[in-house]
Amino acid sequence: MAEAILTSWRFDPRLIGLLALAAFLCIRGWLRLHRQSPERFSAERLVSYLAGLAAPFIALASPLDAFGNLLLMAHMVQHLLLIVVAPPLILMGQPILPLLRGLPPRLFKEGLGPFLSWHWLQRMARRLTHPVVCWLAMAAAIVFWHIPRWYDLGLGSSSWHGVEHACFFYGAMLFWSPVIGLWPNRLQWSRWLMIPYLIAADVVNTALSAWLVFSTHVVYRTYEIAPRIGGMSALDDQSPAGAIMRVPGSIAFLIPAFILTFAGHQRDAQTIAIRPYPACPASANAPAQSTCSACPCSAPSCATVTSAASCSPSYLRSPSQ
Repeated sequence: MAEAILTSWRFDPRLIGLLALAAFLCIRGWLRLHRQSPERFSAERLVSYLAGLAAPFIALASPLDAFGNLLLMAHMVQHLLLIVVAPPLILMGQPILPLLRGLPPRLFKEGLGPFLSWHWLQRMARRLTHPVVCWLAMAAAIVFWHIPRWYDLGLGSSSWHGVEHACFFYGAMLFWSPVIGLWPNRLQWSRWLMIPYLIAADVVNTALSAWLVFSTHVVYRTYEIAPRIGGMSALDDQSPAGAIMRVPGSIAFLIPAFILTFAGHQRDAQTIAIRPYPACPASANAPAQSTCSACPCSAPSCATVTSAASCSPSYLRSPSQ
């Protein structure tokens, strides 16, 4: 068994070359940018990006890929790496600008510069990165490729298997981009709306995992006819595979939702703390600590908080306005 694991590593030159090029360009650009702005382009971001590149290498080159045709559990771990591990780590590294700066200067300025400044491209990019499109992209990929007919098609063909993995990875890259806030995209939704966005994704993940856990028959025929490892039946393999999909997957969706909730409450508390009371001219001559009778605020005299001002709805605006 140990020998089979060690000999199951698959070093695809195309995969290694693509990942190595992505790492080289980002490191080269990061070194240039870090010298100019070390606070913005920190070492933590570079480490996050490189760790994100390591995740698809482990998913596609390690024995997980070989054993994925024999064990549904191994295949689920592979999918988790491509959906909830690699994309968030890559995006948290904010790699767009380092990648661009890692290119040869002439190619960056004369080749990509005019193309990236094309208004039509910018409009299409904004539509493509709208949260609804991003959510549907990942949800559709996950649901479609877990339909038995298409799942078995992927396992039976290396080409279709590659298409399946590409759908998972790029769909997840779109999904996580509005959650993390990838530069240069502008936030199109409030941060509060990212909470139901993440919870809805967890609902999809939970439904699919429950289908695998509680099914009384083998869902995917490929595993039913595949050689068994360690005497484990296909049905015995299916239930823990669903649990692997359920628990780590839910953690990946719900922890960011919790963080956003906590951060949102903190922002609201800070907004309330710095929001001034409305000024009231009727209380301009009132003694300190008196109550403003002309406004329904029932607060200490407006004149003691803001002087030489008149009543206005400005206190209803957020600090950013």
